This record gives sequence, structure tokens and C-alpha cells, in this order.
Amino acid sequence: MRNVMKAKWSYYGVAVVSLAMAVCLQGSSFAKEAKKSSLAWREEAVKYARILSRVKWTPVAGEMPKRRGGYFEQGTEYTGVPYSSVKAVGRFIGFDIYLKTFLAAVENPHSVLYTENLSGTVSNAATYYGTVCSAFTGYALQCANPYRSSHHGPEFRNGVVLVEPQSAQAAEAGNVIYTPPAKPGGGSHVELVTEVERTGDRVTAVRVEESTPPTTRNTLRSASNFDSHISSRNRKLYRITDFDAWRGQNKAESFLFPNYKEDSATPAINRVLLLDRGDWVPYYRDQPVKFNVMDKDSKGVKSLVIKRGDTVIEQIAVQHRGIIERLLPVCGDYTAHCVMSDGSLSQACEFSVCDLAFSLPVKVPRRGQPWEITFTASNLSVIVVHLMNPKSPYERHSLWLTDQDRRRGKVTVPAGLLRDAGLVQVWVVGENKYGRLTKEQEVVIAE
Repeated sequence: MRNVMKAKWSYYGVAVVSLAMAVCLQGSSFAKEAKKSSLAWREEAVKYARILSRVKWTPVAGEMPKRRGGYFEQGTEYTGVPYSSVKAVGRFIGFDIYLKTFLAAVENPHSVLYTENLSGTVSNAATYYGTVCSAFTGYALQCANPYRSSHHGPEFRNGVVLVEPQSAQAAEAGNVIYTPPAKPGGGSHVELVTEVERTGDRVTAVRVEESTPPTTRNTLRSASNFDSHISSRNRKLYRITDFDAWRGQNKAESFLFPNYKEDSATPAINRVLLLDRGDWVPYYRDQPVKFNVMDKDSKGVKSLVIKRGDTVIEQIAVQHRGIIERLLPVCGDYTAHCVMSDGSLSQACEFSVCDLAFSLPVKVPRRGQPWEITFTASNLSVIVVHLMNPKSPYERHSLWLTDQDRRRGKVTVPAGLLRDAGLVQVWVVGENKYGRLTKEQEVVIAE
């Protein structure tokens, strides 16, 4: 019988010899597939984290602010994207803009990286484009929007467990480390394990990557130092056991951003012309677009041409290098290029002009009753509404919109979703192929 089974296996590839054999083989196949799937997302998490943590860039001006004071030095090469909790005012690298949009803005001395400083106006922020610990790990873990650092664990997410034992010997790439606030109401932190080194079966070192001022940090700790790191500050090492359950509806592949293919490619940065927000970027309709004619290679520029789709909107004579500002009131996808002195055309900058607005109920919403948020969008698709209690920043709820919600132009906040009455921040987020825009308002929830 054993020889017959062997012959059938070799002839058919997979043979059903008996019901017991079939069940055994099927279970083995599922187990292998599950293991393969688990390894795939963890490998991708490491690869995606390093898109943001290994990128190199050099400021071309000295006015780019650092979190915790000072400025990034002009002409100095930095590794890893800058730290800045941009919230709804600036834009998160990877989520709201491409990485290449940031890199283009770095090359323009008149971009928002050098002309805008969020310090003092937005808590824990500095540069207009940036990332924070939760955005860094959320990007790596293929989320459509960042989870707050505290929301990575089993208290808030399904499909995640506390690693046992809490030591380097149990660590795996893709694990996250959560640091709770040092005091009530304080800030928390999250890090990502990206590499585990072994000698035989024994773990000898663990690499941890994170977003922390001024840029990202990459630390290889010996096993004993990693254990000391975990045991201090009441840190917790978590393992995601069910990737889809942990992300829920918050899956990057369901939306246009993050776009890992674009972010991992080497961009061709325009040397003739850049926008105040970089390149490949969305604008609000009421925001002027500032075109910086740089002509870095001194080839000579005759004119600037602005197009919406295939339609030329304006052709502007250019006398010298400098800023040309235009307000473009019609929503759509635009390009801008320069006609050079020899008649050739420069590389084109790409951007979009969009509109996004929403309104809250005229009547004060009550905590135990449903209420609606109505919205309008042009050249954007509204994807999510975030509801946050500013007094309890770890209470955050996301309403992921359906196609029906978008057709209706409204979304319903379920009764009892918000546990506490009082002030709530409402963020409405829309996206198109160039990035995301966010509008924010506040509402008071009554008992």
C-alpha cells in the first residue's frame, strides 16, 4: 500500500488516496499558506519601513525647522524623513503626499519646508511635511491611515497578542514595541522590530526602527540591551497574529495611499521648475500655486506654460528666475512646464486643484443619538471621517465611507459611538492620485 501511495503521488502531484490523507494534506497546505502569508507581510513591513528610514536628503536652505528647536543645516545630508506631528494642518509623508513630493520640496528653497513652520501653532510639530512614530509604523504595517501609538495593542485591536516571554528570544521582525505615557495625559510611543540576529537558535541582537526627533532612528541592540529596553518604562512587545483582523478596514491596498511602488522608486526631480509644495501634489482651490522658475542648469527660460488636462490655461513670459504665483479656481489635474531658450520643453510639474467642505448638524448632536455629517468634494474622493476627543486624545474613531455614503454626500455617526459628551474634533479626509487633503471642524456633543 505504501508503494502504491508513493506511485500515485508522483504521477498526479497531489493524490487523494484516502479521506484521512486528504484531510491531512489539506491541513498541511493551509498551514504552509498561512505561514507564507505571515512571512510575506512581515517582510514587507521591514521593506516599507526602510523606504522612510533609509531615504537620504539634503536641505538647500537653512530655514527648515526641527522638532524641539533649531533648523536642519543647509548642505548637510540627513537620513530618514523628518519628525513632525503635522495633524490636519501640514501633511504626513507617505499618507498625505508621496515621498517624492517631500524630496521635490527639499530641492526648492522657496517650498513650504522652508517657508512654513508649524512649531508653536501645532503641538509636537515643526516641518510642514513630516512623520511621527505612529505614522511610521502605520506606513510600514500597510495601513491606509496611522493608528495612534496606543491603539496597536489588544486593548484596541483584534489579531494582536502580548509576546511571551517579553524578551529578545521571542522577538520577530514585524513586532511592535509600545511605550505608555510617563504620566497621565502624556505622549506614548511605538517602535518597529525590523531584524533579529541569531547564532544557532539563540537571539544575539534585535534591530529597532522608529520615528523620533529630528528624523528616524535605527538601533541594533544586543539581546541583553533589548531586554533592558523592554523592561524599562513599562514597555510592551506585541505580535500581530492576524494581519487582516488587526488592520480591519484600514488597509493600504484599499486606497490610493500609501503608494509603496511610487515611494520606493527613484524620482526625477525637476531642475527647472518646482512648486511651493514640491511636485505631484494636491492644492485646495483657494490656495495660490507658487511656481519657482529655478533653471538650475542655466539653460535659459522663455515662458511658463500652465495646463489643465490638455487645455493651455496660461502662457507667461519669463524674464528671469523667481516666483510666479497664480490662483487656479477651476478644479482639475494640472501640469506646468517651461519653454526653454532653445525651444525645448522642460520636465513638467504635476498637481491637482481640489475642493473639500463639510457641515455639521445645526442642532447640537447628543451622545446617545445618531447624527450626520454632510460633505462635498471636487476632484477628490472622501474616504474617511475621524472623530477625536482633544481632552482624551487616545479616544479616536474612524468612519470608513462606503460608495453609498459618497453618492449621498453624507455619513452617519452611530448612536453611542462617542463615549463622552463634550468637544469633538471632526476630520474629513479626501484623496486623489496626487495625495490627500483634510478639513477639520469642532462640534460639542451634548448628553
